[in-house]
Amino acid sequence: MRVEVMQYYGLTQALSQAGYYETEHHQQLIKDIKGAILQGRLVAVCGVVGSGKTVTLRRLQQILKEENRVTVAKSISVEKHSIKLATLIAALFYDLAQDKQIQIPKQGERRERELQELVKKGKRPVALFIDEAHDLNGQTLIGLKRLMEVVEDAGGRLSVVLAGHPKLRNDLRRPTMEEIGYRTDIFTLDGIAGSQRDYIDWLLRVSTGNKAEAEPEFILTTDAIDLLATKLRTPLQVQLHLTLALEAGYQTGEKPVTAELVGAVLSRQLDDLEPTLARHGYRLKDMVEQFDAKATEVRALFSNQLEPKRAAEIRERMLAAGLPI
Repeated sequence: MRVEVMQYYGLTQALSQAGYYETEHHQQLIKDIKGAILQGRLVAVCGVVGSGKTVTLRRLQQILKEENRVTVAKSISVEKHSIKLATLIAALFYDLAQDKQIQIPKQGERRERELQELVKKGKRPVALFIDEAHDLNGQTLIGLKRLMEVVEDAGGRLSVVLAGHPKLRNDLRRPTMEEIGYRTDIFTLDGIAGSQRDYIDWLLRVSTGNKAEAEPEFILTTDAIDLLATKLRTPLQVQLHLTLALEAGYQTGEKPVTAELVGAVLSRQLDDLEPTLARHGYRLKDMVEQFDAKATEVRALFSNQLEPKRAAEIRERMLAAGLPI
């Protein structure tokens, strides 16, 4: 958001920098995940794009570090679609070893044995966090389960926390993933579902420094806030469309911003099939591979131009896989 727009509406910081918003759902989710970590479980935390997975897991990692009962490790590799188990093991070595000049054995047997010793030496359970885990391939996921068993065989305890879009949950429930899916505790992050209005109020108050002269109703009318709360479901959607509304309001000199202006900036395609599936982690390539469809067929399905019988076949497969259609 431009500086002049922020000044016009009394914002002292960008909406994206507001910080961590917590509901009772978040509190219970963190409590449940902590319990699973202490038991050495494989955990999957799933939520749509923009629901706040990364921020929530950062908060969980902070809590674990403050409690000092679990050693936190994290994979920071960005190319999750091509990541191998060896890369995730390397993340454990880097975060567990006290020697900053750590040499990770290239030979598998020796590497795993040294990892066992590292975990034992730490004398605490270890939690490995992996974000964007919906892009991990099946063999890597199965390898993680076996790695947990290797650590447990030596008297240690390793839990793995996978964070990803709902595609991760659906993939883990596929019959071909039974070896790992049935051993995974799956949690769903609903973000601000049911608390959208409270979130908008909190977001505006935090972003204005809780100044009395910049109350939420001085920035947006009650009807405008209600419209945003009704149409939007995630923190990311709220931040984006609120930014668009304030920028449009600044251009027209409107203060507070009205529901009519908010309605004008709301995306008309927000709930169409393609963006809905994208929020759940399904790209064109995923659709083609999983549902035995051609790229041209999927594009035609998105635009409602696919032959009805074929469209029904693909939709039936999508429903069976747990997709939100």
